Amino acid sequence: MTFELPLAAPAWQPLPDLPGATLRYAPRAIADPDAWFARLRDEIAWERHRIRLYGREVDSPRLSSWVGDADAVYTYSRTRFVPHPWTPALGALRDAVSRWCGAPFNSVLCNLYRSGADSMGWHSDAEPELGPEPVIASLSFGAVRRFRLRHKRDASLSLDLPLAPGSLFVMAGTTQTHYRHDLPKTARVAAPRVNLTFRAIAAS
Repeated sequence: MTFELPLAAPAWQPLPDLPGATLRYAPRAIADPDAWFARLRDEIAWERHRIRLYGREVDSPRLSSWVGDADAVYTYSRTRFVPHPWTPALGALRDAVSRWCGAPFNSVLCNLYRSGADSMGWHSDAEPELGPEPVIASLSFGAVRRFRLRHKRDASLSLDLPLAPGSLFVMAGTTQTHYRHDLPKTARVAAPRVNLTFRAIAAS
């Protein structure tokens, strides 16, 4: 089976204009997302990460893998992650997303949500290694899941977006400074989902 990527830029869909946020969404960036989902599920070395929550260490409510260049070491929730090497699929997707976004990426956080019981809590991608205005590019495969974005001080400024398989969602500018995002649990989804968030980590 071949896994060809389109050379042209994806078609971006209009999103609500939120002050302090730079957002783009392409619902059909990747062709044949089911085939890509199966390849990523099988090719990535999935792990159960430990995170700090309310002062104690707990198992993350999803499976993950940190992948990137050798110097793309990342600290999240007081845990230091040394990257796994790029797989062929992740390297190809990184190159395509970098071209579409006009931004270099040296790492990707891979998350496997096994069902609607797996989730991601409210947070901002605002670690010092990412710089003051990071570009975070997110590819989704598998089940449709609900992504929520909320302003840190004004809850009326928000976005609620179902991320389609094969879609690309990009956050840039001061989005991480002013907003948090999450992926809530849902009893309506039984199928798994793979999400890839590409980013650029400053070498330590």
